[in-house]
Amino acid sequence: MPRYAFKIEYDGSPFVGWQKQKNLTSVQGEIEAALARLEPGPHNIAGAGRTDAGVHAFGQVAHCDLTRDWDPFRLSEAVNYHLKPAPVAITACARVAPDWHARFSAVERRYLFRLLPRRAPATFDRGRVWHVKKSVDVAAMHDAAQGLLGTHDFTTFRSTICQALSPVKTLDALDVVEAEGTSGPEVHFHVRARSFLHNQVRSFVGTLERVGAGSWTAQDLMDALEARNRAACGPVSPPDGLYLAGVGYPEDPFA
Repeated sequence: MPRYAFKIEYDGSPFVGWQKQKNLTSVQGEIEAALARLEPGPHNIAGAGRTDAGVHAFGQVAHCDLTRDWDPFRLSEAVNYHLKPAPVAITACARVAPDWHARFSAVERRYLFRLLPRRAPATFDRGRVWHVKKSVDVAAMHDAAQGLLGTHDFTTFRSTICQALSPVKTLDALDVVEAEGTSGPEVHFHVRARSFLHNQVRSFVGTLERVGAGSWTAQDLMDALEARNRAACGPVSPPDGLYLAGVGYPEDPFA
């Protein structure tokens, strides 16, 4: 059976997350329903990452097996047609090898988190940024974040319902920078690793926001990491500002 890779973007606001759940609206479920309009199902697509409820993506990757030999461009056009009006789009499609896997062939995941620090509430970007009412020290957050790089036991920054076999992960990058957004100056967190624990990025961001607000120091962050205790984590950020920005492979299937 031919195997196809999809690059996917979506607004996560109306979904329970990526993963299909019975009687609930998910991104995976919407795409599988669209595929069933093209070829009789059931279909079971595999995604590179399981984003939670309210989390967005512009670089999610998934693969599916179909019986028909589709032209990739025509396949993406057909799926997009049947996805309407759901806020989900296939932005690229490629034929891949039968043993290529969206999740297990990946060598890195990249996330973007958008924080909007201003007194006035978000309007155009409501649900797509984390709005905080006070300014934050971007340099202090970035400097503190560098202590999280490398291989650590990240139990502190791991959800209690995380199903990963080990809390040990290697964090390759966590850059905190100022950026211009739709509603004015934003703070962007760029995070990169081979894989992540459940809620790890949101736990990082929520805790680092405390550093930016002056409630925590960089040493407090290191003490929390070394505690290896979920109770030592700072507040977990809401999902609104989180985006799966990209998935890396030894060879880009969409190049």
